Parts: sequence; C-alpha cells; structure tokens
Amino acid sequence: MKRIRLDFEPDEFGPEKVICVSDPSNGMQGFLVIDNTARGIGKGGIRMAPNLDLREIIRLARTMTWKNALADLPFGGAKGGILWDPASSDRERILRSYARSLRSLIPNSYVCGLDMGLSENDAAVIVDELCDRKAATGKPAFLGGINYDQLGLTGFGVVRAILVALEERKIPVVNASISIQGFGAVGRAVARFAAEQRMKVVAVSDICGAIADPEGLNVDALIEEWQKQGTIAGFAAAKPIPLGAEMTISCDVFSPCAKEDTVDLEVAQKIQARIVVEGANMAVTPQAQERLAQRDILYIPDVIANVGGVIGAYIEYVDGSAQTAFERIRKTVDNNVRKILEEAKHQGISIREAGMAMARERVIEAMKAKGIWKRRPIGE
Repeated sequence: MKRIRLDFEPDEFGPEKVICVSDPSNGMQGFLVIDNTARGIGKGGIRMAPNLDLREIIRLARTMTWKNALADLPFGGAKGGILWDPASSDRERILRSYARSLRSLIPNSYVCGLDMGLSENDAAVIVDELCDRKAATGKPAFLGGINYDQLGLTGFGVVRAILVALEERKIPVVNASISIQGFGAVGRAVARFAAEQRMKVVAVSDICGAIADPEGLNVDALIEEWQKQGTIAGFAAAKPIPLGAEMTISCDVFSPCAKEDTVDLEVAQKIQARIVVEGANMAVTPQAQERLAQRDILYIPDVIANVGGVIGAYIEYVDGSAQTAFERIRKTVDNNVRKILEEAKHQGISIREAGMAMARERVIEAMKAKGIWKRRPIGE
C-alpha cells in the first residue's frame, strides 16, 4: 500500500475532515476531503487516477468551497479521489469498495459528483451500492439525473463568462476567435456553445495532438470526429500544430479546459489571446495570473467561470429540470462576472481577488451564523 503523508497546513476554513480509505482485499486506496460545510453538505466530484496526490485533493476541495459559495448554493466544499486506473477492468469493483468505505458519510456529510475518470455510469454504481439516489449527482436520467455532462452545463457557463468578458473588452461576439485546450466534456461544450454564438473556434487540442484553422473549425464535424476516433488529432479538415501551440496561438479568447497548472509563467508570457477564461479547475498558476494581469490580458478564473457543473448538480439534487439548470447558470454567471469585474475596478484589485473576496465573505457569514468563526486551525 502506498504511504501517505499528511503534509498540509489547515487554516480557519478547513479542511474539516481528511479521510484515507483502503481495502487490502482488492487494493483500493482513496481519499475524501471535506473542506468546509458551513453553507451545507460537502459537495465535489471524485477523481479516479493511478497517480493522485492527497495535496491535489485538498486543493480541489478548497476550490469547491469557494466555487459553491460563488454559485450561491447551499453546499460546502469537498473532493474525493481513488488511486486507480479508470481503464482497468476492476473499475466497478474498486468504485463500489470506495463507496462502501464511506457509507457513514455519504450522503449525509458528502454528496458524490463526477470528476476526471468517472462517468454517469459510475454515479449509477455509487447509487446502487449505497441504495440511495441522493448519494451521487451526474446520474443517468432513469435514476433522476439530468445528464448535465452530456448537456454541457459547465461549458455553457464558461461561454456565458466569455460573452461578458468580450463585452467588457468591447470585442464583437460574432467572429470572435477562440482556442480551446482540452476536448473532454468541458472543452467540447465550450466549442459547441461558442459556435452557437457564431464565434470562430480556431484551435483545439486533446491529449493526442492539436489542430488549427484561422478561418474557424467546423465544430459539429469535429465532435463527430472525436466520437468516431476518440481524438481530434487526425481531423483532416484542419492543420496539425504542435501540442501546446493552441495555448499561444493568435486569437481573442483562450480557454484552458484540460487540467490544473497547464498555464504556467512561461506560457503566460507567450499567450496572444486578449482574454483567458478557465474551463478547467486551477488551470492557470498564480504566477501566470500575475503575468496575465501585467500584460493587460483579461483573466476570468475557474471559481467564477466554470460553476455550471455544480449548479447543474444542485438542480439534479433537488429534482429540478435541465431548463432550470441552464437558466440558473446563465443568471448566476452573468451576474457574478459583471459584479466581480466592477468590484475589481473599484478596489484596484485582480479579478480573482475580487471573486475570492466575495466567496470568503459568503463562507464567513455562514460560519458566523453557526458560531464557528473564527475557529482555531486543526492541530493548534
């Protein structure tokens, strides 16, 4: 079994619980971090990957605390992780073992969601294992799910943020060019909704390669290529470019939708886009954020832009409809981006700082109402 070091420093917000689970009979090993539940039950997705790090899960759980607060949802922040290859034939057995290990916490303290390596079928497995429809969101429709990944709710929210950012920079939406890093569920949805707004998708990438067309890619054909081949790298109607070049190509908007820390200081110095909107969590490093601000590139962070998925999860949790989810995402993202842009200008601070100030204020207010602010950090 892999040895785990709990080398992190809690603060006044959390984490409240850091749970490591394992099953020697099948090799399952996983984590659950419940960061802060002042606003409600811990909510966040479960990642499955063979190389997960506990510190990564702790960071993501904190991100969910801020994201759920900015989405104004009655959820706290949490994140799960399973150290396993999602392509393994033992995937379901390991997932069931993980769910059983956390039976005492799901769903009363933590509601599972989908993250890297998991699909709606996995949400169904968790629901089946725990015999509780409230145990997970992202479920298939027959279990009460609204298919928010298939609907592209996270990508829809990212595009709503892009539209407000274009308005702020006085760039016409029609024919505004966008490059997208990552062509998973979020990246595909960003491409689709951007095309619906008559923007030009000029470059995309996935793990296998990157392609570009300055005149704009046919997004419907691109998605069909991905569905058939499992990659867009060989898309014949576009020019292949070096993997990573999609991040620095000339365009109006760049949206990183792959994974965390892909946009570092070196990349930030080369970005030619006028706007960067995070589709993935923590895609832009803190140093890169500072460099973007110095270069007057408008940066809209993940906790503001990609809340569509968590809003969709909440709507599913309360048995709402897809239409309700889309409307709430549109209203929440549009209002948040405008408010935070205005606050950043008024206070002379970065957009992330303005967003984080709003999130902290909402969490602190909830903690005060419960009489737990300021609490002492764990271990003090």
